[in-house]
Amino acid sequence: MKRVLIVGAGKGGSVLLKILYAAKRMQIAAVIDINKDANGLKIAERYNIPTDSSWKSWVDKDIDIIVEATGEDHVLRELLENRNRDTVIIPGSVAYIISELFNEKESLLNRIRLQMNNQELILNNIRDGMIVINNDEIVQFVNKSAESIVGHKKKEFKGKNIRSIIENTRLPEVLRSQRREVNQKLFLENGKKVITTRIPIINADDRLVGAFAVFKDITEVMKMAEENTDLNEIKKMLEAIIKSSDEAITVVDENGVGLIINPAYTRITGLKEIDVIGKPAATDISEGESMHMKVLKTRRAVRGVRMKVGPGKKDVLVNVAPVIVDGKIKGSVGVIHDVSEIQTLTTELKRARQIIRNLEAKYTFDDIIGNSQEMKLALEQAKVGAKTPATVLLRGESGTGKELFAHAIHNESDRKHNKFIRVNCAAIAESILESELFGYEEGAFSGAKHGGKKGLFEEANMGSIFLDEIGELSLNMQAKLLRVLQENEIVRVGGTDPVFLNVRIIAATNINLEKAIMNKSFREDLYYRLNRLPIFIPSLYERLNDLPELIQHIIEKVNQDYGRNVQTVSDEALSILRNHRWKGNVRELENVIGRAMIYMDMNEEIIKKEHIPELQITASGTTVKESIQMQTDRPLQEAVEQYEKKYISNVFNRNNFNKTRTAKELNISIRNLYYKMDKYKIEKDSMQ
Repeated sequence: MKRVLIVGAGKGGSVLLKILYAAKRMQIAAVIDINKDANGLKIAERYNIPTDSSWKSWVDKDIDIIVEATGEDHVLRELLENRNRDTVIIPGSVAYIISELFNEKESLLNRIRLQMNNQELILNNIRDGMIVINNDEIVQFVNKSAESIVGHKKKEFKGKNIRSIIENTRLPEVLRSQRREVNQKLFLENGKKVITTRIPIINADDRLVGAFAVFKDITEVMKMAEENTDLNEIKKMLEAIIKSSDEAITVVDENGVGLIINPAYTRITGLKEIDVIGKPAATDISEGESMHMKVLKTRRAVRGVRMKVGPGKKDVLVNVAPVIVDGKIKGSVGVIHDVSEIQTLTTELKRARQIIRNLEAKYTFDDIIGNSQEMKLALEQAKVGAKTPATVLLRGESGTGKELFAHAIHNESDRKHNKFIRVNCAAIAESILESELFGYEEGAFSGAKHGGKKGLFEEANMGSIFLDEIGELSLNMQAKLLRVLQENEIVRVGGTDPVFLNVRIIAATNINLEKAIMNKSFREDLYYRLNRLPIFIPSLYERLNDLPELIQHIIEKVNQDYGRNVQTVSDEALSILRNHRWKGNVRELENVIGRAMIYMDMNEEIIKKEHIPELQITASGTTVKESIQMQTDRPLQEAVEQYEKKYISNVFNRNNFNKTRTAKELNISIRNLYYKMDKYKIEKDSMQ
């Protein structure tokens, strides 16, 4: 059973909800709409179907199909970005077409019901008795003649096992053998002798769905040839369903002669019924062999065959399956797909994915893993920063997750529905960085686009811009960035008029900005503008308690990417990982776990010691015991600073390089500790 998530509970969503609710092969997992008064949500509540205002918490709950019924392009883009790999997304336009088609189907079904009522009226007035049972041998239909012949009322038949009414019936045997029995004698318990024909009911998918018996008193056997079951209505219904389908369908008989095509087939191939019906199966082929004839010969389905059809040599993909009834091939059914439409949709999907990657923040605070005190402190500061318009400066070593924090801050802010622009200041050449950030006017330089171009700051207006590696900016670009921070405006390259902006700036660096100021490579005034809300992201070595949770998260990610089934890491392997320095932090950890899993056997589920790549192991818990030689030939301030540096280093080492515990033992704030460590250039790597 397919699990379906409906996003959008308006008119189209409500229609689809009713349709899918009635489908036996579909289970509606939830109905989503931001409008709490949406009609579809009320219908879902009546059906006891979960409702929600956000789809994000549902996409990972084993959803097979997501129906986007809002008609909003950005919702479709978000769903395509966040869906699981195996989840099928039905766009709003397709959902609308489906709802319209099903509305037409309802009208058709109403006509069919009328025809079925007419059929039942006819069946009730013929002299033959008729009984229909399902796969469970339960009676589904009895006509009036059967009531009279068997001697039981209809209410005694319906819902009962056929053997409880007619003990010696052979309809269950027909179900098992799937073979018809024609003109067989049967003695009923009431003494009547009948001639009966028993036939299994097999649908178009070659599946057994039941069986029926047609019988009459033996005195009327001579009249049997005069009575025939009229299958014309069934044929009409089948043709109507095929022609209402948006899939291009072609049907041939067992000799490969065209029987049915639908309007979608004509639209793609350009061929009409007069060109195909009654003609050989190869009539519509411009290049390639007839898959109908191949299927009729081999009795095997074919999938995804490329060929050209029709006078316009339309490039298509063909799927063809045989129609087999009672073990005999009766024809084949083909479905064709326009390759150009597939290519267009693929191009649009790639373009949408690119737009989503460029304009949206993908991560939230829930995606940041860590329960250590160091990480909790950083997260609390980041959440405070998300609720304010202040510029945020993310500081930490490479690989600690500064970009994740930037994404999360944007998604937690009131700007989350606007653009999130990412800029790696070190990755863009200095010669074009200014025009990329601030844009340019027409004619500003050779090769400038007609009409000019918006810069990344303008693209991020009303949203957020993430400036990674900000310490790599030249002094000239630092001055221009300072103007943006001070005046909230930019001037395009080649322009004179300022463009006013409302942009939230999130900056990140892994260098020591205070040292860069001393070296005259970073502006002090820009530093004070950026350093309004500094957030220090701890290195992996400072939060080793988070290691098991991080490893489990990486295992699940690699399992999904590489089709593995690894469950956990052994205690021995974890001990080795705990003793590593992790200079590359989480990025290095992902590399190590990924390499270990790639070289594991497919049936192995536990990462063991031997799977771990060779690492540089350091002894944990060591202490630095350096005596401080008191010197009397230096100024008091210099001597005090020397002692303070040694003392902080010893406490930092004694606390296994944990900054939070070090600050607590020294009875100073964590921010003050960071300041002093930067001042004295105290780093754990230099102490080991």
